[in-house]
Amino acid sequence: MTKEFRLPPFDLRLAMDTLAAKDPHLAPLIKDTQEFRIETDGSDSPYEILLEAIAYQSISGKAAATIFGRVKALGANGRAPTPDEMLKLRKSALRKAGLSGAKVLAMKDLAKKTITGIVPSLEEAQKLSDEELVERLVSVRGIGAWTVEMFLIFRLGRPDVLPIHDLGVKKGWAVTYGKKHMPKPKELLAFGERWRPYRTVASWYMWRACQRAGSAALRKIRPAPPRKSRARPNRKPNLRKRSRSK
Repeated sequence: MTKEFRLPPFDLRLAMDTLAAKDPHLAPLIKDTQEFRIETDGSDSPYEILLEAIAYQSISGKAAATIFGRVKALGANGRAPTPDEMLKLRKSALRKAGLSGAKVLAMKDLAKKTITGIVPSLEEAQKLSDEELVERLVSVRGIGAWTVEMFLIFRLGRPDVLPIHDLGVKKGWAVTYGKKHMPKPKELLAFGERWRPYRTVASWYMWRACQRAGSAALRKIRPAPPRKSRARPNRKPNLRKRSRSK
């Protein structure tokens, strides 16, 4: 199914104007690049979105699309198998579709936790806070915080999500602010306070900064330097004090 792009549910113009006024480094990006959009392809339920995310983990997009197409063919109505259907599917059928053993277990766990209500429906998800959704969804086997953050940003259109471990956001930050190294996650989290309550939109423009910079410039950006350990002074024993205590 073809993805469509639409405006987020918050006031995007207000968000862009606020960020441009707060941060002059963002102003040219906001002016010259495309605006933030959220995605939809008709399968906006957290279950279906996370099922697809599991299929796409750690392999190329083309291979993942082929495998996920085979998984969807196992459903009864041309869509991805429902949670009930997923639990009834034999592991061998899912492995034959091209899934690894770990991904089969993750999809089965996702189905189980959807049926028990841990993974909410779309309507329920829209009522939950970002923190509540992260807590619930990362309890699913194989689902990490980054996957949930992408769901919050691109499907729910939450305005204030900052994926501090995302490579594109970290490299875009280095490009935008003229740094040779990517920031450490804690550094990016602290820096991002200036972007509240629109950290999602700022993250979007970090990705746009990567696109504009090009691969040659991005290759020059180094990982965050390791933390220097403080060497403890090599203290000599106080022999005078020790001899007095005898």
